[in-house]
Amino acid sequence: MTSREGTPDPTFLKSENKMKKNDTSADLAKEEELKEIEDNEKILNPEDLIDMNTFEQLLDMDDEDDHEFSYSIVLNYFEQADTTFKDMDNALLGHFLKGSSAAIGLKRVKATCEKIQNVGNRQDEEGTAEIDEEEALKRITPLLPQVKTEYSEAEEYLKNFYEVQDAR
Repeated sequence: MTSREGTPDPTFLKSENKMKKNDTSADLAKEEELKEIEDNEKILNPEDLIDMNTFEQLLDMDDEDDHEFSYSIVLNYFEQADTTFKDMDNALLGHFLKGSSAAIGLKRVKATCEKIQNVGNRQDEEGTAEIDEEEALKRITPLLPQVKTEYSEAEEYLKNFYEVQDAR
């Protein structure tokens, strides 16, 4: 069920949600919502999305009986990300999310934010060569929806993780 105490085996999260079915109308609505999420599943391998070693370090800071501390860090991250995405849309400021994403183990979001930061500084995605403003705009345009998609996938995974933890 878990790879270590409190940390879910990524394949367990989906199966555990399937087992929590009751016949009340609220549970049926939740079941339909979960089915819709599963039908639209974007995360093929959560370990591609989350650096589990970093995430486990965050979980290690929790009390033994709950994940209140790590959950508050993750919720704070979501709030910061939402604000930063709005700023990125206006000013292309990817570097604000890079450090926060790394701190909770969101490696795909971090990597794309780093690319956004480099391109915003008129460098190629790796930060090794200079590019002009026109090329920077052309390169950054597809990165913004990409990082938002990666963020949404990570948000879904982490919220599901905490819902499973609360159900225990």
